[in-house]
Amino acid sequence: MTALVLALGSAAPAFATDPEPTEPIQTAPPAEPEESDLVDAEPEPEPVDDLPSVPAKPPIDQPDGRACEPGYRYQATSKSKDYHKGVGVPQSNYNGTSRTARSTFTSQVAGTVGVSYSGKLGVKVSVAIVDIESEFNVNVAAEMSVLMGNTIAVNTPPKKTTNAKYGVYRLKSYGYSQYKYANCTNGTKNNVTIYTPRRVGWYIWES
Repeated sequence: MTALVLALGSAAPAFATDPEPTEPIQTAPPAEPEESDLVDAEPEPEPVDDLPSVPAKPPIDQPDGRACEPGYRYQATSKSKDYHKGVGVPQSNYNGTSRTARSTFTSQVAGTVGVSYSGKLGVKVSVAIVDIESEFNVNVAAEMSVLMGNTIAVNTPPKKTTNAKYGVYRLKSYGYSQYKYANCTNGTKNNVTIYTPRRVGWYIWES
């Protein structure tokens, strides 16, 4: 009998610190965010006040003599879905037999995945994260680590290829940053699309 085409990588126990993968097997490659349009956030966030971008003359109308702390604010408005950011190259296994085979994949690269965004963020990443968590009742992070040696085993149908990527799922959400002047008036809204790490895991699809 023809031998089944089996695993890529060596079998190793999954790290207890990594969440169990909950995504179903997909039948097409995952849709990736527009990477060329994204900016990776720096490990040390930029200062909150981006003074060169502040208009030289703030609005004249000062409401009732109130005073505000000048600087940028961030407001999350809506969220989309989780997008997977792989660490290392995807792995593949073709089952050339007439029976279902078992494919095993092991993560081969360690690394970190952080926040990426498009548009003018204006605030520290930690400020945006607090607002996103509060607005959508989710837990996200500035970055998450991916370890080597995490293993997953899945079924590969006859004459099909199973593909696997290990990495981080990031929540895609939308919002805007806006400068508030000392007289409590607001500047122009800057639309922001931001990807924030949410969980570590595998993305599996068939081709």
